[in-house]
Amino acid sequence: MKHFSNIILTLALCALIWPLQSCANGPKSAVAEPVEDTLAEPVDDAVAEPVEASDAKKPNYRIFVEALLKEARQQNTSKTCFPLFFARKFLDIPYVAHTLEINDTEELVINVDELDCTTLVETVTALTLCAYQQQFTFAAFQNNLRNMRYRDGLIDGYPSRIHYFTDWIVTNQKAGIVSEIQQPNPPFTAVQTVNVNYMSTHPQRYKALKAHPEFVPDIRKMEASITGLKFRFIPKSEVKDTKAMREAIHDGDIIAITCNKPGLDIAHLGFAVWRNDGLHLLNASQLHKKVVEEPMTLYQYLQKHPSHTGIRIIRIKQ
Repeated sequence: MKHFSNIILTLALCALIWPLQSCANGPKSAVAEPVEDTLAEPVDDAVAEPVEASDAKKPNYRIFVEALLKEARQQNTSKTCFPLFFARKFLDIPYVAHTLEINDTEELVINVDELDCTTLVETVTALTLCAYQQQFTFAAFQNNLRNMRYRDGLIDGYPSRIHYFTDWIVTNQKAGIVSEIQQPNPPFTAVQTVNVNYMSTHPQRYKALKAHPEFVPDIRKMEASITGLKFRFIPKSEVKDTKAMREAIHDGDIIAITCNKPGLDIAHLGFAVWRNDGLHLLNASQLHKKVVEEPMTLYQYLQKHPSHTGIRIIRIKQ
């Protein structure tokens, strides 16, 4: 809870500091070259269960979440970019991996003091859904979180959690939570054929799989269910400031960075932010060690990561 009190004290100032209708004003720090966290790799993508969470942090997180939702309730819903409105509330929150791997039994872990790329995206998505649904309660936030992170919204052990982001997209698109944008062509000129097996072939890198090898067959079955699926994406050479790109990608869209790492589908996640010089990424950055709006354009960012091949675009449904 080391950053929680500061967040609460400054919450009333957020609306003055961060614009709600435009998408600019990121931090001024520079980005380094290394590779960001990979999703299905060492459990950076976990979550867990709702109201039953016995963690002592829960009551305080309730205050924080409901304060955010109260502020969102006062916004003009037709003009506010809610994904960026919420995402900017987490700027400078520390990047910490594996925050969801804290329980022996699968539960809905909520942590707004420490985020990785996936927990940032899912926390912001759950808050955005609350705003779209006009349900401004902690219970609604918990339900949205649980429903998007677990298959059919049911928590039934580690394998019930959605681990690969392609699986997350497919499952939540069927549930009407998000839609994947794959047209027009251009800029969606490339096709990704999913081929995932990283978790089942590297179980020793996952706390739960190392402790429970009996989970591996279920993980392997899940991997097989999405392997072979094809999705159109924008190759990184085409992630430029063009009319077609600005029409295809909206502020606050989820950006899923595709990769060529064996056994994986998506390398990193964030939110789209259009500025005068082009498209930028708001993300929980392993390189910056915190949540930032990248100062360089996404095109420049992608060129610094040889394993990144392009971007898939996912939109939260209103």
